[in-house]
Amino acid sequence: MSLGKGLGRGFESLIPTELIDEEFDPTAKEDKDNSELKKLKISDIIRDENQPRRDFDEDAINALATSIKEHGVLQPIVVTKEDGKYKIVAGERRWRASKIAGLDKIPAIIRTLDSQNRLELSIIENAQREDLNAIELATAYAKLKTQFNLSTADIAAKVGKSEASIQGTMRLLNLPDDVKKIMVKEKLTEGVMRPLATSDESIIKKVLPKIIKEGWTARKVERYLQDNKKKSSAALIKKHESHKDEDALSKKFGVTVKISGRSLTFKCKNTTELKSLIKTLL
Repeated sequence: MSLGKGLGRGFESLIPTELIDEEFDPTAKEDKDNSELKKLKISDIIRDENQPRRDFDEDAINALATSIKEHGVLQPIVVTKEDGKYKIVAGERRWRASKIAGLDKIPAIIRTLDSQNRLELSIIENAQREDLNAIELATAYAKLKTQFNLSTADIAAKVGKSEASIQGTMRLLNLPDDVKKIMVKEKLTEGVMRPLATSDESIIKKVLPKIIKEGWTARKVERYLQDNKKKSSAALIKKHESHKDEDALSKKFGVTVKISGRSLTFKCKNTTELKSLIKTLL
């Protein structure tokens, strides 16, 4: 979901749209009814003292602060209101980094504790439905992770699946947006699409029509990617060898040498250098 989409399209620019897209969020409507997105004063926000995580990598926080200075806070934190303050549910790293960056305010999704708990239960229930497509399922997992401060292990325990399964499904969110839509429209399986989640977009666009038209299996997709990787590696090795040969020939003849396919080109700076090269070759 782009949570911005769930809470009003004016907020789209605040968060990475590739993370959670309302189109695939099974609880988008309920979220919209129970959430408010505002910019809050950082001084009005407090950490949850019951939050088990207390150690934060200082270098990582400083790096995030640098990014926030340049780009702003791209993804709102999630808070609940308590005694006139706003307690952090998810996003403490962003809050800490924003303070270092010198921000006065930060975008935050505000929910009551009851609505937060109800929404979490609703997402978990939806994640256990058999009629959800894989992208909707991945979106539900991502929402639990980023807005409810749940680890992958926590999500796995709550929905009754393995941690590896959760991680594998969530990788589908790395697919380009248009590919996700095609996946849903064509009813392509998670198994077939998962190998593409870490591939370059150009490769995905090249193989996707074949998957649809020829009904490729997950194994065939994996073989295709492996073969493509081998070809790319072979090309890199060949290019490296060509560079070594170019350097050796350039040193031997004292001119610039280029190898392209089956062609060998000598580049001379001037007529004197050309005459000297011809004399050497003859």
